[in-house]
Amino acid sequence: MDIKRKQLAKGFIQVYTGNGKGKTTAAIGQAIRAAGAGYRSLIIQFMKEYPYSELKALKHFQEYITIEQFCGDDFVYKKELPSEDEKKKARLALQKVKIEFSKDNYDIIVLDEVIVSIYFKLIELQDVIDIIKSKPANKELILTGRYCPQEIIDLADLVTEMKEVKHYYQKGITSRKGFES
Repeated sequence: MDIKRKQLAKGFIQVYTGNGKGKTTAAIGQAIRAAGAGYRSLIIQFMKEYPYSELKALKHFQEYITIEQFCGDDFVYKKELPSEDEKKKARLALQKVKIEFSKDNYDIIVLDEVIVSIYFKLIELQDVIDIIKSKPANKELILTGRYCPQEIIDLADLVTEMKEVKHYYQKGITSRKGFES
């Protein structure tokens, strides 16, 4: 893209939560829109080590959008607690955010599925609150995931709740490549 790099003067905290589809899609859409305006985004994915379609798609925007996966979600499907190895990967992701807060590499940082990671005990609520409170004034922070604690809602500037009204999962249709994965 031939767009001049910009930097935010003021960044906010956005949350996309709820049981409906579209939280990650909204965050990625925000990163794409921001790229068109010259802003750079880092998307850190929690609980996603599968080769989701957005990894391929965002290669076209690699000058403005970086996406990294830090931990998987196998423990959810096995109905067990996350392993210490998965928790360590999640802590490394949060550490990366703190490092990036001190640099000028990115204007927007997306923590995809970070909220549901709290629910599944991959990370602690207080660790996410500490990240939010340490956000520099000139960075936008976007958090996604189901089951958002009130403490995060209280700290956010924008909260959107995706509400499931009807979903084809209810008819037994599983995840479709390009739509849910």
